[in-house]
This record gives sequence, structure tokens and C-alpha cells, in this order.
Amino acid sequence: MMGRRTRSSLLLTLTFIVSFSSLTCPSFSASTDAFVFGGCTQQKYVHDSPFESNLNSLLTSLVNSATYSSYNKYTIMGSSPQDVVYGLYQCRGDLSMPDCATCVARAVSQLSVLCAQTCGGALQLQGCYVKYDNTTFLGVEDKTVVLKKCGPSVGYKTDAMNLRDAVLGGMARTGGAYRVGGSGDVQGVAQCVGDLSAGECQDCLSEAIMRLRSDCGTADYGDMFLAKCYARYTTGGPRAYTKSHSDKSTNDGEKTFAIIIGLLAGVALLIIFLIFLRKVFGGNGK
Repeated sequence: MMGRRTRSSLLLTLTFIVSFSSLTCPSFSASTDAFVFGGCTQQKYVHDSPFESNLNSLLTSLVNSATYSSYNKYTIMGSSPQDVVYGLYQCRGDLSMPDCATCVARAVSQLSVLCAQTCGGALQLQGCYVKYDNTTFLGVEDKTVVLKKCGPSVGYKTDAMNLRDAVLGGMARTGGAYRVGGSGDVQGVAQCVGDLSAGECQDCLSEAIMRLRSDCGTADYGDMFLAKCYARYTTGGPRAYTKSHSDKSTNDGEKTFAIIIGLLAGVALLIIFLIFLRKVFGGNGK
């Protein structure tokens, strides 16, 4: 049915379309379904094949499960080894169940378009991560760098860099699969995919944080996504980060909002002035 099986790492053909938005702690101010990265394997499957049927069953299971659990993994068995499909999803640790379900549903919908008829694909949105493949990756630690994003350098500001290092160090030492930290304007967040053991999660996050600190140097923000975990930080604080890296639509929205507020204030003052004049002339007319 399918061509020769190839190594299923998404790094084979990862063509990234990166769109980073504001980072705050403990949650992102950007929409949870904002695109971060995505990629697909080269191997294709045949339309209307048993593999396609199993893949559709897997993706449906992921969407349904996200209504009551922030993480889950599935293996859909087939009549032959080449029809087996593996998959998982992971929601960001601070999301409510409705937000998690919405994010996973949108990720699956986008993944179906991004990786149409491919045997493997992964998509990271701001609020969730979805991956499927025809070779197992479940429970396998993978510290391959999938995506690195460093902001512009602000120079070595001792206080800011010391706070950044302290926040990252604190997240490295903190237990759990989802970790947040903050001190002053420095904010950080890190998370593992749920199929890792506690030890594997710690190992993965330690690697991500170490790379983030070394690779991004004096950058005012940084994002390090490994295959099974990520770490992110900003030294500008939630408000400063949003202002520095907001897109045109955000700025236009803020300008429009300010104009509306100004108009409403002007109307209110006019009404008060007219009431005042009515009372003055009404009183003189008596």
C-alpha cells in the first residue's frame, strides 16, 4: 500500500511557518490556537486505504479525549503492521478543559490540511500540541531541537540577565510536567509531553533550558522547542513583551479602542454641558 518505510522523524521535511505571539506567565496572552510550528513526513499513504481509516479514527479519538483530559495517547491497530498509527495530544498546563478541547480540535483540523495524505505530522499551537505517525514515538525521549526563536539582544544588563537565569534555574529545579516562573519583568514557562516519565521529563527540560540560556544569550525573549518538551522566557514582562512584538492588527485594535473611548468621553461631556445649560436658562426663565 505505502512506499518503503522511512525514518519517521518530522525533521525529515519540516518546513516551518513560524508565528510567535506574546508570552506571559502563567498563560499566553495570544490566542491558544495561534500557530507556532508544524511539519510532515515525506511518506504518503493511499487514499481510502486501511491506514487512512485508522488515522481518521485516531484523530477523532484525540478530539474526543480532549474534552475531559489535557493529555492522551492512542495506538490504532491494523490488520497488518503497515496500517498501525500512533498519536497523542498535549494541552498547555494552564488551559481549562473547554479551551483544551477547542485547541485540539483546531489543531487536528489544521493538521489534516497541512499534512494531507502523509503518514506522519505534528502541529504546535500556542495552547496545544498534536502528533501522529506510522512508527511509534510514544514514550520515547527525544531532545532534538525542533524550533529555536531568540529575540533581539538588549545587551548584557546584569539585573535582567541575573533574573532571567534565576527564573530558568528555578524552572529547571521545579518538579512536574508543567512549570512556570517569574521575577519582576522576567517570566518563563516550560512543559513536557505527557508520555515521558518524570526522569525523562526532567532530562528533556534541563536540556531545553540549558540550550535556551546559551543559544539566546542576551536576547529579550527566547523559545526552545525540543521534540518532547519546550522552554520559553521573556525579560520584558507581559505588557512590555506584548508592546514590543505585537503585530499590526493588535496596534490597530488598540488605536481604534482609544478613539472609541475618546468619542464616548466627548459625548458624555457634551451631554453634561447641555444639561447644565438647560438648568441655567430654565432657572432664569422662571
